[in-house]
Amino acid sequence: MPVQVRRVYDAPDPEDGARLLVDRLWPRGVAKEAAHVDEWLKDVAPSGELRTWYGHDPEKFEAFRDRYLTELDDPARRRALDRIAELAREGPVTLLTATRDAGRSHAAVLAGLLGEARSGAKAPR
Repeated sequence: MPVQVRRVYDAPDPEDGARLLVDRLWPRGVAKEAAHVDEWLKDVAPSGELRTWYGHDPEKFEAFRDRYLTELDDPARRRALDRIAELAREGPVTLLTATRDAGRSHAAVLAGLLGEARSGAKAPR
């Protein structure tokens, strides 16, 4: 099963598997109990500088993706990414983000990267 991306504000689904929050900051207005988050992997989130530069501008998404993949070479981010991959080998994983456009978010980049790695393709670095 591929790694899914959902908004943390969405109700949990029985098929979510491990629910992993991948944002650096805890989402506004969400109680920790209500989020049903199994792990908070904030180290895998993009840097504040990159997030601010991107500003969720759809026209910048491809450049954001490239810059974010470069940031994933950071050892702390790589460890968090390895943890997600480990959990994905064990069963379904859902990456949670507060971003409105989850399809153009760092969580989507992570899901794509993990999907490539699971299919046997070499993951970009």
